[in-house]
Amino acid sequence: MSTSVTHYQVHVPDEHLAGLRHRLASTRWPEAETVGDWSQGMPLAYAKDLVAYWARRYDWRSTEARLNAVPQFRTDIDGLGIHFLHARSPHPRAVPLLVSHGWPGSVTEFLDIIGPLTDPPDPADAFHVVCPSLPGYGFSDKPTGSGWPVERVAAAWTTLMGRLGYDRYGAHGVDWGSFVTAAMAETDEGGLVGIHLTMPFARPPAEQSALDERDLAGLAAMKEFQQQEGGYSAVQSTRPQTLGYGLTDSPVGQLAWMVEKYWAWSDHDGDLDKVIPRDRLLDAVSVGWFRATAASSARIYWESQNKLALAPVRVPTAVSNFPKDGRMPRSWIENRFTDVRRWTDHAVGGHFPALEQPDALVEELRAFFRPLR
Repeated sequence: MSTSVTHYQVHVPDEHLAGLRHRLASTRWPEAETVGDWSQGMPLAYAKDLVAYWARRYDWRSTEARLNAVPQFRTDIDGLGIHFLHARSPHPRAVPLLVSHGWPGSVTEFLDIIGPLTDPPDPADAFHVVCPSLPGYGFSDKPTGSGWPVERVAAAWTTLMGRLGYDRYGAHGVDWGSFVTAAMAETDEGGLVGIHLTMPFARPPAEQSALDERDLAGLAAMKEFQQQEGGYSAVQSTRPQTLGYGLTDSPVGQLAWMVEKYWAWSDHDGDLDKVIPRDRLLDAVSVGWFRATAASSARIYWESQNKLALAPVRVPTAVSNFPKDGRMPRSWIENRFTDVRRWTDHAVGGHFPALEQPDALVEELRAFFRPLR
């Protein structure tokens, strides 16, 4: 198998852009919801407004240019073509940092933090940034067989960093990227200097531990999440192929399935545009649509949901908790992650910190990795 790393540029053919606009114009809409909020899902008026913006005002070529302004590459790992951004810092002592996205995200989620990470005011805080697309996501290949759970992705990321010549590096992950990063640390043989996670998971310790008000509130919120927000996960972890037919055929279906989660999981006052501009939402949706990843991106749920070992991690760890994201009790996390060096409960923010609170995320990464360099 080739270990070569080749340059890559994103280009969506004009006919695919025209095809998207045609499909949007031909949408068959459902009736409006029977409530005055989002409790039945994305409201019809919001959907029509966002779709009209996608069709008439959103500029994919601008996003394409933003992607292509960052060096991009592909390489074969474990039989699969993997796409990644690789932005090297101009500062020679920069620390390599692997940044992993989750669902419904893509590498576009991190475009606005690459500059501050690679070229900070203080060169001592500089990183070389590597952002891979998960298997079945974005511009990576789609597995043609089963057997790509989180642990295999973690092994692929370790291989990737070695192939790039990095034998000492840090890692940051959100959503599934958080699980992948933790899985890398479970089997780390000295390459990882530290990991920074949002939404880390752990099982309750064998011995009962005292829980404070934040811990109890976090557990209550997670229980409510499973009851009110867990439907998408149940479908993707059991029938990703069936879901894929509808979303791969309908750009509006793809948009509604993804954007509803950005609305539900972000920290806003009812106006999502104030927190995540609609162009950034449509970046993620457009990547999913043009690459037809509805089924392939959902399969990581089928492969890994409720099947993770959640083994002990001894690598130095930082945790960033955002109020609209999942939060497990600190004692549970520290029982699994045995070397927690930094724990931050942020006042604002949600599941997508690189989009919602990029400055806070960048500062957290700088502060955590500063003493580990």
